[in-house]
Amino acid sequence: MTESAPSVPAARATWRGSVRRLFVPLLRLRVWLTERGPLEFFESVYFSAALVGLFAAVTSVAFRKSLTGLQYLIFHYKGPLETLPTVPWWVRLAAPTCGGLVAGTVLLLVRRWSGAKLDFMEVVTLGNGVMRVRATVLKSVSSLITIASGGSIGREGSLAQLGAMAGSLFGRSAKFGPARLRLMVACGAAAGIACAYNAPFSGAFFVAEIVLGSIALESFGPLVFSSVVATVVSTQFLGSKAIYQMPPFATVPNWQLPLHALLGVVAGGLAPVFLLLLRTGARFFRGLKLPPVLNLGLGGLIVGLISIVQPGVWGSGYGMSEWILNFNLGGKFLFSLLVLKVLATMATTGSGAVGGVFTPTLFCGAAIGALFSEGVQAVLPHAIIPAGSFAVVGMGCFLAATTRAPITSILIIFEMTRSDAAIMPLMLACVASFLVARQLQQDSVYSRQLQGALNQPDTPLFLLHVRDLMKRDPVHVMETAGFEEIAGVLASHTFKHLYVVDHDRRFLGAIALQDLKPFLQEKDMPRMVIALDLMHDDMPVLTGDSSLKESLDVFSRHDGERLPVLDNPTDRRLLGALAKTDVLLTLAHGVGTAGKDAGSGNGEGK
Repeated sequence: MTESAPSVPAARATWRGSVRRLFVPLLRLRVWLTERGPLEFFESVYFSAALVGLFAAVTSVAFRKSLTGLQYLIFHYKGPLETLPTVPWWVRLAAPTCGGLVAGTVLLLVRRWSGAKLDFMEVVTLGNGVMRVRATVLKSVSSLITIASGGSIGREGSLAQLGAMAGSLFGRSAKFGPARLRLMVACGAAAGIACAYNAPFSGAFFVAEIVLGSIALESFGPLVFSSVVATVVSTQFLGSKAIYQMPPFATVPNWQLPLHALLGVVAGGLAPVFLLLLRTGARFFRGLKLPPVLNLGLGGLIVGLISIVQPGVWGSGYGMSEWILNFNLGGKFLFSLLVLKVLATMATTGSGAVGGVFTPTLFCGAAIGALFSEGVQAVLPHAIIPAGSFAVVGMGCFLAATTRAPITSILIIFEMTRSDAAIMPLMLACVASFLVARQLQQDSVYSRQLQGALNQPDTPLFLLHVRDLMKRDPVHVMETAGFEEIAGVLASHTFKHLYVVDHDRRFLGAIALQDLKPFLQEKDMPRMVIALDLMHDDMPVLTGDSSLKESLDVFSRHDGERLPVLDNPTDRRLLGALAKTDVLLTLAHGVGTAGKDAGSGNGEGK
């Protein structure tokens, strides 16, 4: 007689037992790390920011590798498109036109999932931290096609969007509250920008200075953490050299510092003109009232027609910027290239193509700086005027004038070129251009995305209560839960305390991770231990009507990251959990949409 196979219930019990046995080593590792590492490390926002940086780096590397591959497929050329050797005129015309038509077709699919805000700036400043996955990916695919086919737009916009999407996905999976979820989106965007330019500090400052409008430590520290992790990971695949290679030049003489400041004044005056031209291009295409496919196709056709005369207008402008930093291209050539590049950027961005104008702005600044050095050399023919220093300073000051972010502009130019000699003139020029541009026009290149946040009336902090920030339905166990269930819940989550309730959902106490340590040395899980045996009933609590000030007072007496929130002191029904980080972020950056619950984290997200 052959031995019969085990029954299905027996097999399932064996499988569950194997899974549960894994909880013990996981919990031992957590206890070991908690005892020897930073307090509350797994609940720390820095740990979350590091993971977001890792995920953002993966998306950035995938996008950049795909861009290189698609560009090679179209043109059989691996270098920057604007430095592409001469190709037939019909290829110059057809590539961006067909690319625009295909990219527009992809954008049509985005309309199916456009119910939520898609731009990470709007999500951080106005939204609840939720970014739709399918819509964001499709927009990135559209951007990929536009850039690879020669559209005059940068990759940094899509990298920031993909990083922000990674942050949103992670935060929702971890069931973060609205404040921390928006911070994860911001960390992802900072990581994406850092990967675009190998500039971790600049990625963090970009989001802090432009999007959040604050360099508060509660948010700036995680932004830096995420950007550094993302840069370290991405450079393993893409290299760590400076984005813009240029020959070193000597320290700028003191007598030339005023000339660089004057360059900042000139750039500050030209920046509003540049922004006006971009908005004119957008109004022109809106006035045509064409569908997205034809709009992007027409934009690509215009770029193609311009490229017949000057193929240097293709792409983001990165390659031509590097040429300007390394070679003397001549005043007439530079001026014509600058004008045609602005027209190509107007056509690409105005048609609705997805991408960023950060890199095209850097090109315009480099060209303006190089033209300015030509003028200085004509006035002072016997002086030694390093054209490279004026070009690199022009990149920074024109960027500062268009973004209204002088600190970010100084840092990003330094990180992208790693030129120590340019620091002092760069600082002077960026501040000068920022002051001049602000006097001429209040708007920046990102005003459209941030306009809603500027007009959003903030709820006074004294009107906010714990219920406005708490996360509803926190993880908990019943008072009769066995040790295996308790161990499984603590092993699969990062928090340090597990709440215990009765059958009426009344809060009874909390089980700390350390309370399980004596039982983890045993070979078999204890079968007679239940939640009531492990919990402590002295954990401080909050009520939904408590003020934020009261919550901070309670947190000061508790070493944990979260506190349980009850309906009232009498019934003691568990409503939610409040994270200390959410309170600090709200106080640091204002409230905006603090009361908008991000949901349970199980939303559609596709």
